[in-house]
Amino acid sequence: MSERFTPPERVLSEEVVTGFHLATVRAAQATIDLLGSGNKYEVDRVAVVALREALNGVNVDGLVLVGEGEKDEAPMLHIGETFGTGSGPSVDIAVDPVDGTRLAGENLPGSVAVLAVAERGALFDIGPAHYMEKLVTGKAGSELSLDLSLTENLSRLASALSKPISDIVVAVQDRPRNARYISEALAAGARVDRFADGDVERCLRAARPNSDIDLLVGIGGAPEGILTAAAVRALGGVMQGRLVPQSRREAGRVRDAGLDTGRALALEELCSRDSWLFLTAITDCRVGGEGILRGVHRDGDVIVTTSWIVGAGIHPLILVKRNTP
Repeated sequence: MSERFTPPERVLSEEVVTGFHLATVRAAQATIDLLGSGNKYEVDRVAVVALREALNGVNVDGLVLVGEGEKDEAPMLHIGETFGTGSGPSVDIAVDPVDGTRLAGENLPGSVAVLAVAERGALFDIGPAHYMEKLVTGKAGSELSLDLSLTENLSRLASALSKPISDIVVAVQDRPRNARYISEALAAGARVDRFADGDVERCLRAARPNSDIDLLVGIGGAPEGILTAAAVRALGGVMQGRLVPQSRREAGRVRDAGLDTGRALALEELCSRDSWLFLTAITDCRVGGEGILRGVHRDGDVIVTTSWIVGAGIHPLILVKRNTP
């Protein structure tokens, strides 16, 4: 494990990549005394403050294209907010200072500080959309589609992976809106991994080959969908998304923004050019083949964080950072 790495110079310099990594580290560090407190709002607030401060020091002309918080009336980095020093490349980010706020508040596995970065205009602008139907799998699932039934997708994936449907593991967020996916997966004979929170972590696991999760399907957060798309592109996985408003108000706002809710969006539309994903574990989490990423913790007088970075020219990389408080 190393803190040194060299990204491609075409878009992001090593200095800039290090700056984005530090931003998720600072967000995770800020939560350490609140883990298990039960106060998920305060966990989110301190992470937002720390992340914003760190982002303002990165040498980029940055724009928050996709933020998290409005849907849950939580602290957030606002859509359209600018950051950085104003010098360097023009980039957009999708960001969630704490994905899995309840998990962090209860000190349960799966909470992360995460942001995705791409060249200006490369990330799909979800505007006021809050919810997205997602399909995420590894590169073997290239023939899968949201326009097919889940039963057909499972059949195609089992064939591509050369294993029976009974060995396929499907991750579905356990919400009433996703009951039909769970029922259909079970009826088809697949194994279902029901999870309550931590959408991004499950998506990353599904996108990796030879992972413990073969497929993620269902309706979850739209901001997390763009975060996921950046990582899936960098990992060479497969993804589709479709905007699915869950209220009349959201539907009206999405319609007024000119966004199409009937069409499945391909990965190339969700993230059209090179991208990078920076993730620091707040509580213990998994992202695929690297095993458990240890959550933020103290080792004597030192705060230790574990991060996972993937991007153009960067194979999945684990970085352990040790900072004095």
